[in-house]
Amino acid sequence: MVYLGFGKEDYEAFKANDSAGPIHMLNLVKLRERAEYEDGTDVSGQEAYSTYGRLSGPVFERVGGRIVWRGAMEQMVIGPKDLQWDLCFIADYPQPGAFLEMLKDPEYRVAMVHRQAAVADSRLIRMAPVEGGTGFGGDDAKGD
Repeated sequence: MVYLGFGKEDYEAFKANDSAGPIHMLNLVKLRERAEYEDGTDVSGQEAYSTYGRLSGPVFERVGGRIVWRGAMEQMVIGPKDLQWDLCFIADYPQPGAFLEMLKDPEYRVAMVHRQAAVADSRLIRMAPVEGGTGFGGDDAKGD
């Protein structure tokens, strides 16, 4: 199954999750070889996603967003070997409302056209940041 965006049900569930404080959004993105624009614009998926980043960046910063981690996928160790992510990063937002504010912004909506044209598949996972610990899953790795 391919995932390009979220539907009304996911959006409403996000809004209903009223946990306080900052959130981290894990982004995993697979780009199309060639972007798919309705008007037939012929650019690579990477070029279209770069346009999305350039146009959405000021809105992202205005709502208090920042990238806190970025990595380049090297190898799928556990999971489907045929699924490779071109972009892997974590975006930090000061509170869930900042993410929602970004989604509603008219400038961001213009930028989204380029994201939709660029992306072949994606995952977006909301996470509550927790302090680092020394273990992989014990009490020291849990959030409060």
